Amino acid sequence: MLNLCIRRSILHRTGLFHCSFTITLQPRYMATLREIESRLKSIKNIEKITKTMKTVASRTKMTHSQKAMEKAKVYGLSHEELFIHSKTKVPENPKTLYVVCSSDKGLCGGVHSQITKMTRKLIEKNPEGQIIVLGDKAKMQLSRYIPKNIIMSFSHVGKDIPRFSDAQAIAHEILLSKKEFDTIDIIYNQLKSTVSYIPIIRTVYSEQVFKNSENIDVYEIEDDVLSNLKEFSLATSIFSSLVESHACEISARRNAMDNASKNALEMIKKFQISYNRQRQISSFFFKLFN
Repeated sequence: MLNLCIRRSILHRTGLFHCSFTITLQPRYMATLREIESRLKSIKNIEKITKTMKTVASRTKMTHSQKAMEKAKVYGLSHEELFIHSKTKVPENPKTLYVVCSSDKGLCGGVHSQITKMTRKLIEKNPEGQIIVLGDKAKMQLSRYIPKNIIMSFSHVGKDIPRFSDAQAIAHEILLSKKEFDTIDIIYNQLKSTVSYIPIIRTVYSEQVFKNSENIDVYEIEDDVLSNLKEFSLATSIFSSLVESHACEISARRNAMDNASKNALEMIKKFQISYNRQRQISSFFFKLFN
């Protein structure tokens, strides 16, 4: 019985082993190397993109969005204190209108999905509730499950830091629609830290509910002022909610791009090892049988 080395030597001299191996195995190794090389190139390009997006979100957008959020919080707290001091209360079985704060952009983790999940739970409790959606992302998600509850939507939201004029225009359109409501629940993301956020609700009361407040007489507000206060209160609430949601989105996008970059680097490392092994194997066989 000839050992393996002698059999290989005989086959190699006769040319039988060389021909069969070259024809059947060489293309397979070359194809595998090309596939790995192509994947490596694609992953490296993706890693460059995600790293750039993370850098932009970290250094510029996150700083600006947080500064804008701190300023906008003053607007949101002003009307809340008014309702607290006047002891405004929600009536029994109120007609509630829901305003969902989202944006048109993705690649930001679960920012939009958390908002839509909370909205769907609220609609389960109040099937007759009507929804106004700010941003295409939440609109697309809610349209799959509760399209009949959506009565109005606004796009081109979240491209940049929201302005008060945008919120004022949205509030004006809502009040112009003549939809009857006792309260408006604004659903948005509240930034807890640079890596966490939670969906919460900010409530705005209608003019009639505010008139029925226990301590409303203390302010001695005239009717025309009260009418203007209604729109201003809604606009400030929407503005504050949109700005904070925008800050959450930028923070979540930065974290998502950071995770994507880390995952890409891990994949590059694994594919590079696989590529080097394949090259060593192919080089070994070429040297052995040629």
